[in-house]
Amino acid sequence: MGTGSFAQNQPTIIPIETRRNALVLQTDKENHLGIIYFGKKLSQSAEYKSIPSQSRQHDGNAGIYNSAYTPSGTWSVSEPALQLTHGDGNKSLDLVYVSHKTTKENDNVSVTSIVLKDPVYAVEVTLFYKTYFQENVVEQWNVIKSEEKNPVTLQKYASANLYFIAKDYYLTHYNGTWAKEMNPEEELLTAGIRVLDSKLGTRANLFQPPSFSLSFDKPATETEGKVLLGTLAWSGNFKMDFEVDSYHNLRLIAGINPYASEYPLASKQEFKTPSFIYTFSENGKGEASRNLHIWARKYRILDGEGTRMTLLNNWEATYFDFNEDKLSELFKDGKKLGVDLFLLDDGWFANKYPRNNDQAGLGDWQENIKKLPHGIGYLVKEAQKTGIKFGIWVEPEMVNPKSELYEKHPDWVIKQPQRPEHYMRNQLPLDLSNPEVQNFVYGILDKLFTENPDIAYIKWDCNAITFNAYSAYLEKSKQKQSQLYVDYVKGLYKVLEKIRAKYPKIPMMLCSGGGGRVDYEALKYFTEFWPSDNTDPLERVFMQWEYSYFFPAITQSAHVTDWGKQPLKFRTDVAMMGRLGYDIVVSHLNEKDLKFSQEAVATYNSVKDVIFQGDLFRLVDPKKNDYAALMFAAKNKSKAILFSYLVGNRNGDGSDTPFRLEGLDASKNYKVKELNLYPETKSALKEDQIYSGEYLMTVGFNPIVNARRTSVVVEITVVN
Repeated sequence: MGTGSFAQNQPTIIPIETRRNALVLQTDKENHLGIIYFGKKLSQSAEYKSIPSQSRQHDGNAGIYNSAYTPSGTWSVSEPALQLTHGDGNKSLDLVYVSHKTTKENDNVSVTSIVLKDPVYAVEVTLFYKTYFQENVVEQWNVIKSEEKNPVTLQKYASANLYFIAKDYYLTHYNGTWAKEMNPEEELLTAGIRVLDSKLGTRANLFQPPSFSLSFDKPATETEGKVLLGTLAWSGNFKMDFEVDSYHNLRLIAGINPYASEYPLASKQEFKTPSFIYTFSENGKGEASRNLHIWARKYRILDGEGTRMTLLNNWEATYFDFNEDKLSELFKDGKKLGVDLFLLDDGWFANKYPRNNDQAGLGDWQENIKKLPHGIGYLVKEAQKTGIKFGIWVEPEMVNPKSELYEKHPDWVIKQPQRPEHYMRNQLPLDLSNPEVQNFVYGILDKLFTENPDIAYIKWDCNAITFNAYSAYLEKSKQKQSQLYVDYVKGLYKVLEKIRAKYPKIPMMLCSGGGGRVDYEALKYFTEFWPSDNTDPLERVFMQWEYSYFFPAITQSAHVTDWGKQPLKFRTDVAMMGRLGYDIVVSHLNEKDLKFSQEAVATYNSVKDVIFQGDLFRLVDPKKNDYAALMFAAKNKSKAILFSYLVGNRNGDGSDTPFRLEGLDASKNYKVKELNLYPETKSALKEDQIYSGEYLMTVGFNPIVNARRTSVVVEITVVN
């Protein structure tokens, strides 16, 4: 896969390289910048200039297809990456190469910046390509700047414009809705434009996440094929265009959704687009996802190379119905279970309109004196006396119409002044484009932490999307309403930056109704996310499998609940594949279930470092088989944790044949031990047998998953 350039005089060639891959840019005779190659890095970079001319498509009628950042209104009639209106009303734009430079942040990270300018108008675009050499990850974004006297209006302002040549293109994208997230679909891209987008306002995903995989020539498998994993780091409306052009080449344009989002750019102001992040592999989806995991843990996720606490959440035990005595008993249950933390969920606040259901109280963040007469501080101390840490739920961006906040500040609420209010979960978003609202939202967290410095965890929810988009603040300050979708997200990031500046280490879960903000900009500020409100373990096997292509296990919150028909062991095993939590009534567990759960927490604590920091290998796909299997292998290959589940037995009774393991050392010997055995049951495995790594990765291993053993967890340890 690659692209080339027609003959020209002294072109400027700009290679963007990682350890294995290269994106090569080159100027043409008009100084327009195009993509001449994408794929495996050549060992001799001088050969990029020899790429044959027929690889680059230039049509005098349609312009240059392989532009590195396609402008609108001049030589190109292709889908633009940048579309704007100048201060004088002119809508044309041309961008020519001016200069470029590469700076090294360290031995692994470099940033190449390329300046493009319009020869007629005072508009400048700088393309940024940040490379993470060892991880084969590229992060790219753009900065748009105007020196025009009158404001420029941005209509479309994408983050990335890539160009590929291959025999065929297979796009895997995801759809769903609440509690049905991350359903994959793979399709062959044909002529025309395939669009993935969202228009939700407060968050990126309810129906479709801003992440995808793209296979070249043929569908990639876990271990074979050319594949690009891409994701947009933006917690709001996004749009991705996949255009197979007239020459059967593919143009990808990704960024903020221009829907209802024209953005003014005053003279000397800059607009920075969000990051588009991708990795490319010639060895299948497994390697590509491990690239992203290593990069994310090291460079993006808060405390990505650290650890995570186990917890007990009260939501499914009590919902809104609790008091201090009931919570104190739950603290003891958490201690008995052996978890690190108790998490108090929704319902602890508001007095004039008490938060006894989801219809009132949001916005009024004072402790409910009837439920909690002694306040949050008392609960923190009671939890600590019990020997457990205390965390708390908030949804600070939202308001119920039935609240004191709504009564006092209706102008803080996103709603159309002349239309009926339209609710999701009986609530509306606050207007985070408004600096006063930003201060209010920050103040909610700051007050909690200031008054209760021992709060050890925050669960940050965001359950509603934006209907009837309108900002009283933008109207009053004579700004454009079309800024709202963008300025809301920018306002959210300002709040989170301020919180992290003062409280850099408090673990925070990004909830957002389940998967609503699963993006790498939000995850700068959070230690983990909530994949779905659906905690049925059978469904979670599939969901967590799909999320794992883009996000490492350390980011995925997984709770043992009473959802589903599977036994407690199955539910626990599935939750151990992420950050383990519980949302059950511990006092309702029978003696064996309690003993199993206590032992499972201890077991998890002994192996979670491998799950969090190890390399993930997806071995048996649940979408194509009656069972699923995946494993996490330590970097030094000394230990691995294998998870296997029966997901359907219509055509058989589970795994009756071995499957090949990965990530081990072929020259070392290993022993196996089954973990999480239910009390008074014995393992079906031969635990006294020694296997070579070569045997396990060539002949394979059978964990013996069947209708009597529906989930199996195996520790594989090197024998010295």
